[in-house]
Amino acid sequence: MNRQITYIDLFAGAGGFSEGFKRAGFEPVAHIEVDTSCCYTLKTRLSYYYLKESNCLEEYIRYLRGEINRTQLYSLIPSPVFDSVINLAISDENNPRIFEKIDQLKGERNIDIIIGGPPCQAYSIIGRARDENGMQGDPRNYLYLQYGRFLKQYDPKLFIFENVKGILSAERGRYFKNIKRYFRSLGYNLEPFDLNAHEFGVLQKRERIMIIGWKKEMDLSIGEINGQEELSYYKVRSVLEDLPKLSAGEGKDKYTHYSKGNNDYLVFSKIRDDIDVLTQHVARPHTDQDKEIYRIAVQKWKSNNERLIYKDLPERLKTHRNQNTFYDRFKVVADDLSFSQTVVAHIAKDGHYYIHPDIEQNRSISVREAARLQSFPDDYYFEGKREGITRTSAFRQIGNAVPPLMIEKIAKKLKDYLV
Repeated sequence: MNRQITYIDLFAGAGGFSEGFKRAGFEPVAHIEVDTSCCYTLKTRLSYYYLKESNCLEEYIRYLRGEINRTQLYSLIPSPVFDSVINLAISDENNPRIFEKIDQLKGERNIDIIIGGPPCQAYSIIGRARDENGMQGDPRNYLYLQYGRFLKQYDPKLFIFENVKGILSAERGRYFKNIKRYFRSLGYNLEPFDLNAHEFGVLQKRERIMIIGWKKEMDLSIGEINGQEELSYYKVRSVLEDLPKLSAGEGKDKYTHYSKGNNDYLVFSKIRDDIDVLTQHVARPHTDQDKEIYRIAVQKWKSNNERLIYKDLPERLKTHRNQNTFYDRFKVVADDLSFSQTVVAHIAKDGHYYIHPDIEQNRSISVREAARLQSFPDDYYFEGKREGITRTSAFRQIGNAVPPLMIEKIAKKLKDYLV
């Protein structure tokens, strides 16, 4: 087929959704994202693809090595390549401007599919529990209406609306009923799929709802969407074992050598490729008290496969009054399991829930280790507003992302309905 299959990525974030669709052979028309750091990340990834497709990938490698800066990298890319990144909030006020930009980008082409996941805090069970009003007044509850504005404007054949499992139970199911009613009123049938990233080869337990919609006149039924990967023989150590050892506060933002060769999982997941350049293997610093807790947590797991319960810590190490909720606030990323705990945006605030399993390193996981648990390739660079080490911003982007490996497999299945 010669025709490009096009998509618009809403609430694009760091580009996990777009990466999966790009790998599956889809062509992006626009990425809409309000966060400036994420937009730089998207532009850097577009630079990678432009240079790769132009047989000039060495220039991108020079950037990863720190031989050229971001401004110099972007100067190598024709400016229209970056036009697809639209740094605006999706809203009734901004949508006319966004539509105008998209119309210029797409030209005479139709939009085949719209993808994206609105911010999920309003539907998150934890988010509702922490908010005194249960997130009832949060405007993010109604971002599905904004998503629908784009469906009405571009009439794609398919869409994917990604969110947390709590979207089904929020307000006793009322929100999801409203979502179904609204999307159906726009001419779509839809089906929610309860998926776990681990089933798609990601070494992480990450449950998400993928609402897939299709035009009613297509008269099709979306079959099972699952990876059914038999990957229990891969362990979390597969994404840790080839990385240089770090102590808390150590690491390099640009160009770090691997300590070991490739392994089967890194090849399967496309985390390591021919570029073989390691960046952002940077660990946050920790207090002596935190490091003592980390040692206790690792010892418990290594000795008895036992998780640390906060209330069981020595009194001198307890700083939180509330010992009955979030009792597992300190948790080891167990390298002998076939998946880790879910990587979430809170990792940008502290690393207590993501303790590295090597007691000698005695730290939380690095930016690159978190990205690998999300299945991002090592040549994927997470930017900040300013150039340089962007640890906090990178952690937040990674925690909010969807795993590219999972999305690639879903995109390949949906492609069958569009060819």
